[in-house]
Amino acid sequence: MNKQELIAYMKGLLDDRMQVAWEAMEAAQDSANDQSKSSAGDKYETARSMGQLDRNMHARQYEQVRQERVLLERIGETETSSRGAVGALLETTAGWFFISVSLGAVKFDSQTVLAVSSSSPVGLSFLGKEAGAQFQFLNKPHKIIAIH
Repeated sequence: MNKQELIAYMKGLLDDRMQVAWEAMEAAQDSANDQSKSSAGDKYETARSMGQLDRNMHARQYEQVRQERVLLERIGETETSSRGAVGALLETTAGWFFISVSLGAVKFDSQTVLAVSSSSPVGLSFLGKEAGAQFQFLNKPHKIIAIH
């Protein structure tokens, strides 16, 4: 599995998520602005407040995805490590894992890669481990075959 291509693919997924969050944020802001143009009373103030809350929620989602994208940018695409660490692509008896950002199951190159954060339970179980080490996943023992 090519780690550089996987990282580029994941960046594209995050870019798509950022675009969706940005567009939703703008739509919510436009909706809130439209509500403020009326002077009919409290009903419109409530609708405007709801629109603003919606906009803020999408802004937080956008910022979270943006920070994940920045973290992915920092991962050296060609760096390899002999131990589990952020940026490690692990081939295991349970499948492929990429310690990076929490994207979950990513279909890539006819494989499923679980993109996990280093602070997630499974991500934590990989930190510092070498090829051949055992780990628990879904309450079953598994083995790290190789680290790329």
